Amino acid sequence: MKLAIDKNLKTPVYLQLTSQIKEMILRGELADGYALPSERALAKKLGLHRNTIVRGYNELKADGLISSYQGVGYRVCYRQEEREKRKRAVNWQGIINPKYLEMENTFDELFRKSQAESKISFAGGMASGEVYRKEEVAECIAQIISDRSRPSYFYTPYQGDLELRKEIAGFMRTKGVLTNPAQIQIFSENNQALDFLVTLLLSPGDTIITEESTSPDVYRAIQLAGADIVTVPMDEEGMMCQHLEPLIELHKPKFIYINCSYHNPTGVVLSMRRREKLLELSYKYRIPIVEDDEASELFFGDIQMPSLKSMDPGENVIYMHSFALTLVPGVGVSFLIAPKTVIRSLSNMVSIRLVTLDWTPQHLACRYLKNGVFVKKLDDFRRLYKRKQQIMCEYLDQAADAVGLSYRRPEGGVFLWVKLPTDLDVNQLARETEKQGVSFMPGAMFFPGKNPAGNYIRLNYSYPTEEQIKKGMEILVNSMQKIQIKEKLLREKA
Repeated sequence: MKLAIDKNLKTPVYLQLTSQIKEMILRGELADGYALPSERALAKKLGLHRNTIVRGYNELKADGLISSYQGVGYRVCYRQEEREKRKRAVNWQGIINPKYLEMENTFDELFRKSQAESKISFAGGMASGEVYRKEEVAECIAQIISDRSRPSYFYTPYQGDLELRKEIAGFMRTKGVLTNPAQIQIFSENNQALDFLVTLLLSPGDTIITEESTSPDVYRAIQLAGADIVTVPMDEEGMMCQHLEPLIELHKPKFIYINCSYHNPTGVVLSMRRREKLLELSYKYRIPIVEDDEASELFFGDIQMPSLKSMDPGENVIYMHSFALTLVPGVGVSFLIAPKTVIRSLSNMVSIRLVTLDWTPQHLACRYLKNGVFVKKLDDFRRLYKRKQQIMCEYLDQAADAVGLSYRRPEGGVFLWVKLPTDLDVNQLARETEKQGVSFMPGAMFFPGKNPAGNYIRLNYSYPTEEQIKKGMEILVNSMQKIQIKEKLLREKA
């Protein structure tokens, strides 16, 4: 918007301003709804006093050519009545699929806040940034980009990079699983893999069986598909399989979903006898098992429990594995192993939904698998996570008697599942710790019915540093005690 003000003219400056803007509006140079400069900005541009601009704008408002809005500024509103007649806002509430409008998002909001606002996050479930040095990752990426033996384009096949799938097949052989690249589909994370799988296998009204508790990402994906969830209780040996057969006969589930190695959120490992029972039922009733694995490599002892997939004599188990806890933070790579028929269908879905799968993470994971760095770094992750778990447990042990909490210390993984006394309000505790920059996940999030048989919180020790764990746990325990003291005083007054 060009304005020419001549202070030597007898015409007052504010009228010169008014006249020029009015002419531009009537000629159509300033369209209806055009945002005019602010009083301060225009005054600075023209070298005038702000009151002169205010006076000029008021003249235009009086002529019905512009209007002003609190927090927005001045806009051209010529022919506003016609515009108001034409304007019919889209009813977005009525267009969006109701199941997405009504979807529970507390878990996502807590996770977002824990990463964006909390100084110390026990809420996430991510790899430590202390194992892979930034310099070595940057060097590896530079080598990948300059490697002329690999395709120079940044697209990969819908099934995922072939070299990576070959390396994964070799990695799975070390875990007792014989597979080949044609039976492997690459994804960015297990949540994405599950979303595709649920879309492929489930129809509205179907039923699946899973453990209780389970990740919100799991039960929400199933619910959005219109399927029903039947949960099976857990104990220190994992899913209580003695309750499983009657449920299978009654509900005829499409599949059984299980996270059997350092379960999220409890950290429990499914016992060998229950793994065998689960597979026995799968073959008896011809029901697929979906095995979700993110933490099986993170065992702190000498023995690694075999995966269900390695115990599967046929192809009843679909296996999902993520590198989210054992690779560079933020580098999302996971894979799914299934019969070729399933993989072909998944690849077709990927071709429709995604232009390509992320190129850099796949090549990075491939290089680390091929040169043996990934396997070597696993030892570093195990040592680091074990030490971090020890620090967190020391604070919980000290607080056990004082606060009345209890927990079971797992032999691996990245989570501690802590049961608080019933008189300690988890939501109040979350508010108290958030004020001091510490976050965690309330246990109710991990129950589809939001009705846990206990007062739980989930703590993650993989992502925060050791110093953050010490500081954060001190804040957490002190906050528990503070709330209990306050509640006791209130009861005494009552």
